[in-house]
Amino acid sequence: MDSTSSPSPSSSSPFDLVSSALGRYIPRGGGAAGAGPADAEGERTTRHRLPDDPAAGRQDQILGAVNLDRDLRITRCNLEAPVFAGLDAEIGSPFVDLLPRGDVPTVTRRLRQVLETGDAHVARIQRLRRGDGSELVVSMSILPAALPQEGLTVSVIAMARRLHLYAAETAIGTSLDIGETAQSLARSLLAWGDVAAIDLDFAVWTGEGVTGQPQGRIRLRRAALVPDRAWPDGYVTPGDDLPSDASRLLAQAVRRDDAPQAIVIPDREAVERVLGSPRVMRALVPGDRSAGVACIPLVLEGAPPVVLGVAEVWRRADCPFRDSELLDLQELVARTAHHVDLARQHQREHTQVLALQRRLLPRTGGDTIEIASVYQPATPDSAGVGGDWVNSFPLPDGRTALVVGDVVGHGLGAAATMGQLSTEARALLSAGLAPDEVLEHLDETVTLLDDAESGLAAGYSALGSTCCIALYDPVSHRVALSSAGHLPPVLVSPDGHAGPLVVRPHPGLGAEFALREPFDVHTYDAPPGSLLALYTDGLVEDPAVSIDEGIGRLADAVSTVHPWDSLQQAARHVVSALAPVHQRDDVTLLLARMIGYRKGDTATWRLPARYDAPARARSYVAALLRQWRTRDDTRDKVLLLVSELVTNAVRFATGPITVRLIRAGHGVLCEVGDTGNGRPRLGGGGLLDDGGRGLHIVHRLTTRWGVRWTDTGKVVWAEITR
Repeated sequence: MDSTSSPSPSSSSPFDLVSSALGRYIPRGGGAAGAGPADAEGERTTRHRLPDDPAAGRQDQILGAVNLDRDLRITRCNLEAPVFAGLDAEIGSPFVDLLPRGDVPTVTRRLRQVLETGDAHVARIQRLRRGDGSELVVSMSILPAALPQEGLTVSVIAMARRLHLYAAETAIGTSLDIGETAQSLARSLLAWGDVAAIDLDFAVWTGEGVTGQPQGRIRLRRAALVPDRAWPDGYVTPGDDLPSDASRLLAQAVRRDDAPQAIVIPDREAVERVLGSPRVMRALVPGDRSAGVACIPLVLEGAPPVVLGVAEVWRRADCPFRDSELLDLQELVARTAHHVDLARQHQREHTQVLALQRRLLPRTGGDTIEIASVYQPATPDSAGVGGDWVNSFPLPDGRTALVVGDVVGHGLGAAATMGQLSTEARALLSAGLAPDEVLEHLDETVTLLDDAESGLAAGYSALGSTCCIALYDPVSHRVALSSAGHLPPVLVSPDGHAGPLVVRPHPGLGAEFALREPFDVHTYDAPPGSLLALYTDGLVEDPAVSIDEGIGRLADAVSTVHPWDSLQQAARHVVSALAPVHQRDDVTLLLARMIGYRKGDTATWRLPARYDAPARARSYVAALLRQWRTRDDTRDKVLLLVSELVTNAVRFATGPITVRLIRAGHGVLCEVGDTGNGRPRLGGGGLLDDGGRGLHIVHRLTTRWGVRWTDTGKVVWAEITR
């Protein structure tokens, strides 16, 4: 390693100022740069270990300085303290050669930024790579030179033991992702060894509950491993389960005498003797140079204490663990075990919410509509899984409901509200309520849930949540839609024209009384071959563009879907093309391809409400059933059903009567509409009771029947299996 002579007192560059400070602490002739081979060998045991005592600390905790030109090559170097021994900081070599490979892009960007702006970047926790493969933890500052053409100066401070513990704990607690938390802990442990691994109880990894007394077979999964390199065949890498005998050995080692405690296997012979089988050796020993290992349990304090997993730090034979280092390892792991448990709890909540949302996703469409959906949760660095939900389901009267919503907030509070709103919407739509009436009920529900005393989601507010409901009628080929503050759906016509549907803006669910507006029902033509896209804002929101432009890009993407394309693959393609890589919100997309009934599968008649209406209806229906070649027993049931429903309409309603017959799948659907507003109910009387006799017959003949309401009255529908 090259070293400069004593700096000139008149020099004012950052490098010379740091070197002047170094001259007050480094004993002349005591630098590692001038050490011969024998001296270097003697220093090997102290190259990458943290100091034990204050006397050693005064020499190990030393500043170093490296001057770089504008090409980031080393022009001067002052790394004479013994702690920097092994750093190959040769004059003319790139500074990034001292960095671990994964840190090169980030540090290079910081160096360039200081060159361009002249603003210093101070106190970055960084690792420097020695020639023997070990690493040194330092606090690194990047200082601009007085003149831009002189480049910059990088000063480094070898991390003191307490400073490293504090920095490590701070870094580990920055993420709620269990994999990132384990990886941060492993990187911090690397200061004490050559290889660090974190193996977690499988229940911790999946977010399940853990207890002090594990039941059944012990199962460990590797959650983190550093450094990043090519490992021997058979060695367990992140994401893999440890072999059962290896899991058992590690668990027994750290739970001796029923008390979790750290253990050290000091040399290769002891490792082979303890691990025993070649299979376990291949799984746990990272290489031929690894001789000793310290195993430290991740313990969650309690009565009894709970072992979350095991941290392993491996060293070469020439670097045995000292007692003080074991205390440091145990202190760091003990300080950070609760971060692992927090990540476990977050993982559990994330998994529960994700399972609920995926359960709400549509399963299939039907004969009259094709459904495809994609749900993509927010990335781990976000606030958590949100309240986006989408659902589609066939209604008993042959229509299909498409529902999409976005509940305010993240986590279990949003998930509970999401599940309640989704269930309520499905129940109300199946009962025959119109979309605007359903939104009125959901609006009231959100208002009630905001009451922290009586609401089910105490302490959580869902005010401002949005919802959009679309009902597709496969006979009329029309879509009835109501929206509560949700972004407008995109409709692609069969000729390829795409654009958002015009929907009047609405403040959303649970708005203050003064801001409440009625929910409108908009009706749109959706001929066979049309494609309807319902989505949440995470798909189209981008800070760089307006929301209208984001919706326009969605319309362009959906318009490229060919009628012969697989709808599920098309939905995935649209999401991958539009969703940001690091999304801060959930992304949900529902695509619905309209098919409808064939013209010959439906028939509609309009009759006056007169005494002869039942006879005329039977005549029309009988002719159609013969054309459909319906079986005799089915034809008799349908004729009796039509007669009873039309008779009931004539008796209790006024105005014209509409009779519609639909051949659907394995059944025949009969609908009779009138202008009455009374709800038919199946009473407790028998067949001989005059009031309700017709409904008892309808109930006996059909597989299901019900009522839906229209702007002009009601429709009684009933289905008979063919």
